[in-house]
Amino acid sequence: MFKHILVPTDGSQLSGDTVKRAIAFAKETSARITFFFAKPDYPVAFYGEGALIDPTTPDKFAEMAEQQAREILAAHEASAKAAGVSSASLTSISDIPYEAIIAGAEQVGADLIFMASHGRRGISGLLLGSETQKVLTHSKIPVLVYR
Repeated sequence: MFKHILVPTDGSQLSGDTVKRAIAFAKETSARITFFFAKPDYPVAFYGEGALIDPTTPDKFAEMAEQQAREILAAHEASAKAAGVSSASLTSISDIPYEAIIAGAEQVGADLIFMASHGRRGISGLLLGSETQKVLTHSKIPVLVYR
């Protein structure tokens, strides 16, 4: 059976529901969980031959994304701990979430990716139905999609 589950999360209600079910599944199968959050990269707007960037903006953006990731992942780890499930967290910076999810699963040696069927985008979002579909299509690791 599965022993190490990667659970991508974005802080949305659907993602939270998926985390709760993943924790219950992990407890039933005596598996451990790694919660995963893909932080968005700083969006750069190009106009003509140059980019318009405020030099402090990328740092602020990265700081906000890191803070959001810490808060979301800490809450999920606390829920897992309360349920008696071993857990850890992983983040990466990526504007291509499905690739980051698969790479994260491979990095931690997960034998299952347990994810929501869809989510939302932006600084507070990670998953969309299309991202789930891409993980299903490209992952060599089994994927369980929770609806």
